[in-house]
Amino acid sequence: MAKDKKLVESITSMQEDFAQWYTDVVKKAELIDYSSVKGCMIIKPAGYALWENIQRELDRRFKETGVQNVYMPLFIPESLLNKEKDHVEGFAPEVAWVTHGGQSELQERLCVRPTSETLFCDFYKNDVQSYRDLPKVYNQWCSVVRWEKETRPFLRSREFLWQEGHTAHATAEEAQERTEQMLHVYERFCEEVLAVPVICGQKTEKEKFAGAEATYTIEALMHDGKALQSGTSHNFGDGFAKAFDIQYTDTNNQLQYVHQTSWGLSTRIIGAIIMVHGDDSGLVLPPAIAPVQVMVIPIQQQKEGVLDQANKLYETLKTQFRVKVDDSDKSPGWKFSEQEMRGIPVRIEIGPKDIEKGQCVLVRRDTREKYQTPLEEVPAKLARLLDTIQADLYERAKAHRDSHISDAFDYKEFQTALDKKPGFIRAMWCGDQACEDKIKEDTTATSRCMPFEQEQISDVCVCCGKPAKKLVLWGRAY
Repeated sequence: MAKDKKLVESITSMQEDFAQWYTDVVKKAELIDYSSVKGCMIIKPAGYALWENIQRELDRRFKETGVQNVYMPLFIPESLLNKEKDHVEGFAPEVAWVTHGGQSELQERLCVRPTSETLFCDFYKNDVQSYRDLPKVYNQWCSVVRWEKETRPFLRSREFLWQEGHTAHATAEEAQERTEQMLHVYERFCEEVLAVPVICGQKTEKEKFAGAEATYTIEALMHDGKALQSGTSHNFGDGFAKAFDIQYTDTNNQLQYVHQTSWGLSTRIIGAIIMVHGDDSGLVLPPAIAPVQVMVIPIQQQKEGVLDQANKLYETLKTQFRVKVDDSDKSPGWKFSEQEMRGIPVRIEIGPKDIEKGQCVLVRRDTREKYQTPLEEVPAKLARLLDTIQADLYERAKAHRDSHISDAFDYKEFQTALDKKPGFIRAMWCGDQACEDKIKEDTTATSRCMPFEQEQISDVCVCCGKPAKKLVLWGRAY
């Protein structure tokens, strides 16, 4: 039991040091390891299995809206990157460059993609000729490189995995419709699958994506009261099309520029799952996304019939659930701690006494509640229990989020709320970037979004006192 205890004690309490708690969890749960390439992470099987489930479910949802998958090159010629001025300026500080091929210096530097707008534009320029070629609704699953100064597993690394959607449309209306449509795909995915509640809204001019006409975001609140931008969708208008000369002939045989969108969600969403649901024992994974939903743990497995019954349970459940049997020679207590550390939603305990009674014990990871269940009722009980856990995790996260939203009506209230009640702050804004800059300089808080659901909670800007134009959600963020 000493070893069992040590496994849990090796995680720093989230109340003591949330940042260290997070690092402990991703390491102890074996989601990642550090690599010899500074700022880059090794995603281990447990972490990658999460990404595979995310990828599988999102990809299915994308395809339901008509999206097709493609793949673009890893490298972008410097001349191509420079075609859209705002875009290149936005990414210039983070770009990694390839200058040599083997022993020879390249005639033109190649950028290792930080994002692929320019590549898609170069492709569309030749692929789109007529209105009959539109729309183009593409997505790619890939990695990108951004030379971040400070890194943290999943949340910010120099190379990370993501999907990036890129679409081209005949009209501005179609582009706007697709931009909002994909944002709501992300919203439903986060809430229904990850059990992470989000707030949808538009980014301010200061916070929008480089080169975009408008950027929309889903913002989630972590357990420590910090925000996490969890997915974005951008309307590019015809700006990129004009820079790259992407034109098509319309039904009147007139040349028109296409209207484009881009949207993405990355492995940082795994950080959201950890920080929204985790506790001092480790991960708490929503059943819908958990690589292993059920762990069968035999008690006194050396006794006759125990392992046989555990394996029989596995055979009964494997077609309906993602289930494993822990038949290692570790002690039951160690196995319980490990199952909790890894966030497996339910464990099934079965030992000699349970077998005698024709039952087993189902234990919830999130609440530790135990349910003595007849063996023949396990599949039905387990299905209901996993659904209940999924719903409860969402409601718990939503209650936490909602209880950490404050309204501020003047600057003193704003600063006090930030320091004494970490979370989102709803406050009115005049629309002047100078106020955004001042708030960030004074408090490190940023505008997270202008929520789609607008209210006029005050007539004046929380910062300068001038007439207010928009309700903004503010907060400190990862």
